[in-house]
Amino acid sequence: MEQFNYRVQFEPFTERHYIKKFKKEYQDKWLATERTIIAVCERVDNMLQYNRADLIADSGCCKLVKLDFAVEGTRMSPKASGNRCILFVDEYTRAVKILLVYSKDEISSPNETQKWKAIIKSEYGEIAKLFIDRS
Repeated sequence: MEQFNYRVQFEPFTERHYIKKFKKEYQDKWLATERTIIAVCERVDNMLQYNRADLIADSGCCKLVKLDFAVEGTRMSPKASGNRCILFVDEYTRAVKILLVYSKDEISSPNETQKWKAIIKSEYGEIAKLFIDRS
């Protein structure tokens, strides 16, 4: 059976709040980074299979996934860079929504997970009902 790539879209919230900062800081490197994120997300099922992305929660055909990424040209590994994406994956429609794109400098200690979960809860209510409100 032939596998088709996922359709990928950056959600408007992450465009307005987080990507804006990456574009300003990394200017010409950001477009290449964005393309790489999209290419990885198009094959998110493979990334999960080979542990290159972390499954946070699973609800049937929908998943919440954390993906580490590095900005192009920085010579850092995705894990070491401290840059993350939170993804909503719908296997039925083969779509990936990029909910958050952030640096650990923006969403940091003491509890990074609690902070991004709070953002998902306030900005993406339906997704929060599927995953966060249940945990």
